[in-house]
Amino acid sequence: MRSIAALLAVAVVLASPRGRAQAATYEVYAVRFATLANFPVASLVAGADRSRRMDIAMMVWVLKGAGRVALVDSGFHREQYFRQFTVKDYVRPPDALAPLGIRADDVTDILLTHMHWDHAGGIDLFPSARVWIQKDEYGYYAGDAWQSRTTHGGIDADDVIEIVRRNTQGKVSFVNGDDDTLLPGIRFGVGGRHTWASQFVAAAARAHTVVLASDNMYLYENLDAHAPIAQTLDAASNLRTQDRMRSLAGDARLLVPGHDPAVFDRFPHISERIVRIE
Repeated sequence: MRSIAALLAVAVVLASPRGRAQAATYEVYAVRFATLANFPVASLVAGADRSRRMDIAMMVWVLKGAGRVALVDSGFHREQYFRQFTVKDYVRPPDALAPLGIRADDVTDILLTHMHWDHAGGIDLFPSARVWIQKDEYGYYAGDAWQSRTTHGGIDADDVIEIVRRNTQGKVSFVNGDDDTLLPGIRFGVGGRHTWASQFVAAAARAHTVVLASDNMYLYENLDAHAPIAQTLDAASNLRTQDRMRSLAGDARLLVPGHDPAVFDRFPHISERIVRIE
């Protein structure tokens, strides 16, 4: 009788949203689809020497498991950004996934950290994906942000139109602040005000949690120097978010910044452009 009761208790836990979340784990990959050359470090790390320049990595991240192929962010492909920035080694984001055996139609979800052009600019390349975004981020950039010239910097109107279109198709889900129950094994966390309502994503891997900071932490240098990102609406909130992300990761090695090429030196390579975060 006691063993039956124990089995029933386990079944109840696994049937609950929190129990399913604990049971789900993911393979986590960083995928580099381009480089922005000669980028000013002072635009990444608050207080950095304005003469410093570096080539930064443009990435998306793959979470594969629990019956899903999810992307964290979607990259970009619109022509104006190739004129505006020095883009090198570009591969369309769907093509960059090919070494993992993933096609564009295989992507089930896009966990969008924020609406900037280099993160939201590839949603239309993944036609089957459901987009997960902070409700306040969606509402602001689909509405009030366009009432002024100065409140939508870095947001592409075509990307906004695409996510609104996707919403009319019933393929957008809203995240309301911190949440660890919407998707098994995945936690959404409120970001550090890089945009109106940015977020980060934490995923359960085999034996640990991987935290994908995206632009809530551009470089490892932000964490090492405890320096806020240079492009934030609230530096204090950014530092609090960095501290929180590090705490959730447990091991700082598993807190992955959004644009640091050193990510591809610190983890095992699957291909030239892909590393597994483990």
